[in-house]
This record gives sequence, C-alpha cells and structure tokens, in this order.
Amino acid sequence: GAEKFGSQCIVVSIDARKCGAGRWEVFSHGGRKNTGREVVQWAREAVALGAGEIVLNSIDADGTKKGFDLVITRQVSEAVGVPVVASGGAGSGEHMAEVLLAGKADAVLAASIFHFGEFTVRQVKEALASKQIPVRL
Repeated sequence: GAEKFGSQCIVVSIDARKCGAGRWEVFSHGGRKNTGREVVQWAREAVALGAGEIVLNSIDADGTKKGFDLVITRQVSEAVGVPVVASGGAGSGEHMAEVLLAGKADAVLAASIFHFGEFTVRQVKEALASKQIPVRL
C-alpha cells in the first residue's frame, strides 16, 4: 500500500497492553489475543514496512478516563520517525496536554468524554491552549 499510495496513507493501529515490568505487547481481536510481539519493536517494523503514522492505544488505560499511558507513548514516539497518535485514557483536556508534552505524542484521540457530553471540543482546545499547545480556537 505504501509503495502504491505513499506512506502518508498508511496508518497502523497498535493495541498495547503491559505484560510485566517494562514490557508492553501487541494485542489483536479487540485486545483479547496476545500476539507475543513487543510494542516498540512492532512499531519500528511497521514504519520500516511503510507506515506513515501510528495510532497507539493503551488497552490498560482505555476507557478509564484517568489519563494516557505516558511511558509506552513516549517509548514509541521516540523510537519511530512518524507521527504517533495517543489513544486510550482521555478524561480531560489536561490529560491530552500531558500526553502531548510528557508523552511526546503528536496528536491525541478521545471519544467517551465527547460522546457522553463531559467536555466540549472547545473546552479541550482551551485547556490545550492554556498549556501553550497550538490549537485553532
């Protein structure tokens, strides 16, 4: 796909779960099947195969609204030369700012806080802007 359409068209989604001290593994089938692959290694391989972006979902943080997994997000972001979108754990604009700054994500993904009306897009953008993160208000 990358050869035919360009890497900018290839987004690899990685569902990551912590499997011991300092080890995250890739899961498939909605987080039910462990592939046995280490997350950072797989992210590097995906980029080598042509991925132009990684969507990294922390299974452990997903749905908790307690914040993103900063450790694995930072590790993947520092290991690959393509944008990383953090997913799983958004509970506030503060969480999004934290993963963009400390987790070194290039973008964030959030769903529940918007679906359930807990925050508006405007409120999140204002929280990001207050941390000097460029957004269009």
